[in-house]
Amino acid sequence: MLPSLDIVIVNWNAGRQLQQCLDSIGTASLNGLELLRVVVVDNASSDGSADHLQPGTVPLSVIRNTTNRGFAAACNQGAMDSSASYLLFLNPDIVLTSESLSAAISFMERGKNSKVAVCGAQLLNDRGQIAQSCSRFPTPTHFYTQMFGLNHLFPGRFQENLMRGWNHRESRPVDIVMGAFLLVRQKIFATLGGFDENFFVYYEEVDFLHRVHRAGWQSYYLTAAQAYHKGGGCSNQAKATRLFYSLRSRIIYCRKHFGWAPAAEVILATLLIEPFSRMAYAIARDGAGEICDTLKAYAMLLKWLATSTFKQNRVVPGRLNSNPSAGDLIIPRSRQWNGDVSSDAAEAGVHVEGSN
Repeated sequence: MLPSLDIVIVNWNAGRQLQQCLDSIGTASLNGLELLRVVVVDNASSDGSADHLQPGTVPLSVIRNTTNRGFAAACNQGAMDSSASYLLFLNPDIVLTSESLSAAISFMERGKNSKVAVCGAQLLNDRGQIAQSCSRFPTPTHFYTQMFGLNHLFPGRFQENLMRGWNHRESRPVDIVMGAFLLVRQKIFATLGGFDENFFVYYEEVDFLHRVHRAGWQSYYLTAAQAYHKGGGCSNQAKATRLFYSLRSRIIYCRKHFGWAPAAEVILATLLIEPFSRMAYAIARDGAGEICDTLKAYAMLLKWLATSTFKQNRVVPGRLNSNPSAGDLIIPRSRQWNGDVSSDAAEAGVHVEGSN
C-alpha cells in the first residue's frame, strides 16, 4: 500500500503565487505515493487570490475563514481529520520541482529513517541559488545577539541561530527546517497536538520542532527534495504589525521553553533595551519611519502584555483546535502585507514561515 499525503497551504493575499503553487503540485511526480487532498485555508484574503482557483488534476478543497485566524490555527484547521500518512505544509509562494514530493516521501519511508519525524527541502531562490534555510534552536544568547546587533558589529564572534556558516549543499539532521516546506508524519503531528495556536504568526514551527526533538524524534534537511521559494518582502505599511507579532511570539516562546529566570531576562531586555537599540540603528540609517514603526509595535506589545497577564498555553496541548485562540489580535485585511512570514526572518530572528 502506497504512503498517502495531504498538503496544507495557508493563504493570505498571496496573489497569483497561490495558483502557481497549485500548478506545480499538479505537475510534481507522485511516484511511490498517493496524494489524497490539497487543502487551501484562506485566512480572509481581500485580494481574491482564493476565489477562482483552477485545480487541474489536484484534489483541491478550500476552507474560507471570515477572519485571519493566524498561521498556526489555519494549519491545524487544514490538517484536521487527516487520514494520510504524511502532512506537507507549504507556503503559497513555493513552486515544487518534479521530484519534490516523491524524493521526500521516499526518504521518509526508508526503514533507517524511521526516527525522522520532519523533513525539509532544499530551497532555491528565483535565480536557482541555494537559500540558507536551516537554524538552531534559539537560546537566550541568540536573542541577545539579535537585540543588540552583535552579529553585525562583531561578525563571526557571536553565533546566530540561522546556520549561515554552512552552505546547505548536503543532507543532514538539523534543529529547524524552514516552515515553507514542512513534511511531517501525520500521527506524530496529531500526537503532539499540531501547532500551538498561541503563536498567531512566527515561531510556531520552531516551537513544534522543539517539541518534536524533545519527544525523541529528528528533523532532517534533504537536498534531494528541492523547491523554489520566492519569498518577497512585506510592505512598510505593515512593518509595525510584523514587528509586534515577532516580539510577541518571541516572548511566548521564551516563557514556554526557557526557565523562569532566563525567560524573564530576555523579556525585560526585549521591553527595556531593544526598543532603544532599534531606534538608535534607525537614526544611524536616517530611518524616521523605522522609529515610528518601532514605537507603534511596542505600544501594541505593551497592550497585549497588559491584557494577557503573562498567561501561557491558552490552547490545550495535545489537541488540534478548530476554534481561534481567544484574545488574538487580528491582522487588518489589507493587500499591503503579503502573508509569507518566511521572508521576515530578520525580524523574527528565525526561519519560519511558515507561514501566513
